Amino acid sequence: MDKEKNDHKQFLERQLEWCKKQDRIFQQIDIKLHEMKKIAEYSLNHELDSLEIDQLNSQLNELKSEIDFLEKQLKYVVH
Repeated sequence: MDKEKNDHKQFLERQLEWCKKQDRIFQQIDIKLHEMKKIAEYSLNHELDSLEIDQLNSQLNELKSEIDFLEKQLKYVVH
């Protein structure tokens, strides 16, 4: 019975670590989404020239790539 309890405890500890990692990834995604929102709001409230538009689009594309990378990390499943 002790072995069964120990195995179950180890399983739950692995699940807890997996959840913590997932939470950290979601936090990073949330930060990047807020950065994207700030860029969008700035664009909406200011008259931008084409150079500024290109720079902000580059920033948005970089943030999107970073989010895509983070999302791929969420797809790994622990059993």
